[in-house]
Order: sequence, then structure tokens, then C-alpha cells
Amino acid sequence: MALLPILYADKTLPDFDPPKKPKRNKFAIAIAILASMTSILLGYDIGVMSGAAKFIKEQFKLADVQIEILSGTINIYSLVGLAMAGRMSDWIGRRYTVVVVGVIFFVGAILMGFATNYTFLMVGRFVAGVGVGYALMIAPVYTAEVSPASVRGFLTSFPEHIVSAHIYLYFTSLLPI
Repeated sequence: MALLPILYADKTLPDFDPPKKPKRNKFAIAIAILASMTSILLGYDIGVMSGAAKFIKEQFKLADVQIEILSGTINIYSLVGLAMAGRMSDWIGRRYTVVVVGVIFFVGAILMGFATNYTFLMVGRFVAGVGVGYALMIAPVYTAEVSPASVRGFLTSFPEHIVSAHIYLYFTSLLPI
């Protein structure tokens, strides 16, 4: 019993407290979540195209095969964006590449919105697909760069959760149609 006070004599009360959690940079977490929101593009594109296909088919008098090609080519077109995204992000930086993603997808949406025939619609689909490819490549990389280490794993997987959630939301919003 006499040794106990001697062993801990140099220790103070704070030494026995549980370790404090590291501070989280809330601004960095917010930026990471916003960067992950670029993944909405893919969920939006898949969900809305499934509902719009019926109306596109009627308006442009398309065959079923053309509608299937129109709906399915987003995956092929996104490969172009995926291939170019790494080089561009090294060239202008991840943050500005996220801005370019938004512009590319916006231009693709405008082209599809003003399409007067199937070819023009496919050009708009190509541009939007390239934007989706950029988004799928850049969002997790940029998110990993700006995220604090304590939540990096969660935030890096956040874009995938957003894609799945938005596909579900857009499909369910089309049920009344």
C-alpha cells in the first residue's frame, strides 16, 4: 500500500482523463459533402431518362432500339469522361475540375432540352455522359483530399450513397407517370 502513492506521485489528474476526440474541421466536411453532390448527376440522369423515355419516343417517333441506345449509352459515354478526368484534374486541380463537371453536364442538359431530332439528342447525351464520367472520377478523389482523417472513409464513400439515393428518388417520383 505504501508504494501506490509513490508510483503515481508524478502524475496529475488530467493524465488520467480519457483522451479527447480530435477536432473536426466542419468546413472541410461541408466542402467534401458538396463535392460529393456531383454524383447527383448520375442518379438524376438515370432516373429522369427512364421516365422521359416514353415521351421522347412519342415526340421523336423512335423505335424501341433507339430508346434503349439512348438510355444505355450513358455508361459508354461516361468512360470518355473517366479517361479525361485524371489528366484534367492534374492540370487545373481537383476543385476547378468539379466546376468544369457542372458546366459540362449543364451544357449536355441544355443540348438535350433543345434537341429537335435523335442525333441532336444523342450529342447532348454524349456531353452529359462525359460530365457524369468526370463526376464519378473526381468526386471521391477531391473528397478524400479535403476530408479530415477521422471521417475520410465515410465521406469518400458518400458519392456512391448519393447516386443510389437519387436513382431511387427519381424512380419513385416517376411512379405517378
